[in-house]
Amino acid sequence: MDEQNIAAYLGNQADRATGILSRLIEIPSVAGGEGPVAEYLHELLAGVADVCEFVPVTEAIKADPDYSSPLKGLKYGDRPNLRVVRQGSGGGKSVIFNTHMDVVPPSRQHEQPFTARLVDGNIYGRGACDAKGQIATLCLLLMALDELAIPLAGDVEVHFVIEEEVGGNGTVAMVRQEPRADACIVLEPTGFGIHPQIRGAVWFEVSVYGRAGHSGAPGGTVSALYKAIDAIEIFKSYHKRILAESRGHYPLFDQFENPMPLTIGQLEAGDFPSQAPQTAVFKGVLGLLPDRTKEQVMAEMRQALRTEGDEWLAEHFEIDFTYRHDASIIEPDHELVQALERAAGAQGVAAEVAAMTASCDAWMYNNQLGIPTVVFGPGELGVAHSNQEHIAGGDLLTGAGILLDFVRSWCG
Repeated sequence: MDEQNIAAYLGNQADRATGILSRLIEIPSVAGGEGPVAEYLHELLAGVADVCEFVPVTEAIKADPDYSSPLKGLKYGDRPNLRVVRQGSGGGKSVIFNTHMDVVPPSRQHEQPFTARLVDGNIYGRGACDAKGQIATLCLLLMALDELAIPLAGDVEVHFVIEEEVGGNGTVAMVRQEPRADACIVLEPTGFGIHPQIRGAVWFEVSVYGRAGHSGAPGGTVSALYKAIDAIEIFKSYHKRILAESRGHYPLFDQFENPMPLTIGQLEAGDFPSQAPQTAVFKGVLGLLPDRTKEQVMAEMRQALRTEGDEWLAEHFEIDFTYRHDASIIEPDHELVQALERAAGAQGVAAEVAAMTASCDAWMYNNQLGIPTVVFGPGELGVAHSNQEHIAGGDLLTGAGILLDFVRSWCG
C-alpha cells in the first residue's frame, strides 16, 4: 500500500480515535481499578490481532524483588495485563510496545475528571495524555495493520500493563514472562521527543523518633521534627554530591540543571503545639542517573543518615524504599533511535533526541531483558497529572502514523 493511501486512511480515523480515548477516560482506572480497561481493550482488539490475551497478575507478584508498594492494600487477581501480538511472516526484526492502563487520582479542583471533553481539538480528562492517549494511539496502530493488511516479517507485540504509576508492577509481571524482541518502545507523553536515556528513582519513607515532652522542659525532650529536618538536609547534601559526580558522563543529562531532582512531598509530626513530637515521618523521591544503581543509592542514603547527622539521629530512624527503578540508557545514535527519527520525519515531525528526567518502566526491558528501549509518544508531560490534563486529538493520528511508518520499516 502506498503512502498516499495510508495517509488518507489515517486522516479518516479522527472520530474513532476520539471515541476510543473518550471511552478509556470514562473508566476510573486508578491503581486497583484497571480491570475494566483490560476488558474493553480485549473486546476492541481481539479481532485485529493474532494473539489477544489476558496475562494475570497475582498476589505472588508481592514476592518479586522488584515489586514496589507505595500504596498499601492493593489486591491482585482481577486486574490482568493485556498482551496483543500481530505475528510477522518470519525473518524480520520484532518490536514490543508498552504503555499503562492505570492513572493517578484526580487533582484538586479537577471537575469531572472521568468525563472526556473535546475543546478546540483537545481531549480533556484524567489519563488523556498519561497514558490513555498512548493506549488509543497503539489501538489505531493495530487496527491500521489489520485493516490495511500491511505485510510484516517481524512480530509486533503490545503490552498494556497495570500499576506503572505506583512502581511498575504490571511490567514486572510481563518481564518475568521473558518476552524477546529486537526493540522496545515505551509510550509516555514526550511531545514526540525520543528518549533513549531515562533516569531512575527511589521513593522513600523515613520515620524519625525523638523523646516527647512538655515545651517547658526542653532539656528532657528531643524533637523528632527537628531531627527529621536534619535528615532532609542530609539528603539535600547527598543529592547535590551525586549530581556533581554524574556530570560529564552523560551529555544528554548534562543539558539539564537538575535531571534527577530530590522531592520531599510529605512531612507529618506531632500531636500538640506545645509538645515536642515523638515521631516525624517524611516521604519523598530521589532521582538517579546511570552511574549508580538503585541498590547503591538506597545503601548510600541509609549510610548518610547514620554518619552525617548527630548521634541521636544515627540511632533513631527507619527508612523504607517503596519504589525502586534503575536508570536506562542506549546510545543516541542507536539504530532504534535513528529508525524512529526517520519515521517521525516522514510524518513531518522533527523528533528531538533527549534524556528523560522522569522515571518509567523502560529499564525493565532494557536492563533486565537486554532489549534496546526508548520512550516516545504523543502528549505533553507538563499537563500530565494536572487538573488540565489533555491531549491534542491530531497528535493521536500523528503518533499512529509515526509508529506505523516505524513498524513498516523495522519489522518489514
